[in-house]
Amino acid sequence: MIRRSVVGADGASLSVCDWREGTAPATPFLLVHGLASNARLWDGVARRLTAAGHPVVAVDQRGHGRSAKPDVGYDTDTVCADLIAVLDDLGWQRSIAVGQSWGGNVVVELAARHPERLAGICGIDGGTLRLADRFSSWEECRAALAPPPLMGTPAEVVRQRMEAMHPDWPPEGIDGAMACFEVRADGTIAPWLSLEHHLAILASLYADDPARLWGSITVPTLFVGAADATQVAWTARKREETATAVGALAHGRAVWFEGADHDVHAQHPAEVTQVLLDQVSDGFWR
Repeated sequence: MIRRSVVGADGASLSVCDWREGTAPATPFLLVHGLASNARLWDGVARRLTAAGHPVVAVDQRGHGRSAKPDVGYDTDTVCADLIAVLDDLGWQRSIAVGQSWGGNVVVELAARHPERLAGICGIDGGTLRLADRFSSWEECRAALAPPPLMGTPAEVVRQRMEAMHPDWPPEGIDGAMACFEVRADGTIAPWLSLEHHLAILASLYADDPARLWGSITVPTLFVGAADATQVAWTARKREETATAVGALAHGRAVWFEGADHDVHAQHPAEVTQVLLDQVSDGFWR
């Protein structure tokens, strides 16, 4: 994997993890992370897709990871345009876009706006997010989903907490999660995504209603859901929303991972990769 930069929609520099070297001319995958995440959470999936012969690129969306952090551009229009800029830079005319959480909603928008550029899309525990249905007001949503105050915490303490919270994650998943932070000279961390930019994206997501798009999307769409046994009501809502989406789409499917974390792609990269490859082998993604 190599790191390189791509010019985004309004000139913002986007950092991408490029896994294309040595791959066959198979259908490429564009991997898109969620809110307050980063491209390295895809390492386990990207490595396996590449081993199967598929060119893969994972992008740090603006404000995240090693990408630029402009004051503007955190709306759906701009982040979709960023992804088109990445595809143009790569010369990919038809690819499979896979997005996790907020990234899932972004690739659903991408499919609605630019179906000619996609062979298929996938939302990993995302793509159907309707926060206005979960929270009665923006203020409630902001209070519940604002990031925790981690700035200044020693990096080793953060890693230990992650390992304790996710004992079944492979080391590359923990490494990917740690890449959400800058490790400063004193050994403490600072999130790459600022609070201001986090809230700007969250506000855009709160205003989003992907259900308005289901009837118009022609791109084959897969949802990979994480069923969390500790959040029964939230999981039931996700199942209902996903079933509604699959029923309304021209080509929709859903696969569920039981007892899985929201970042199921980092938790179970081999299994998630196999689900993606299965859609290629059986011709679902064309």
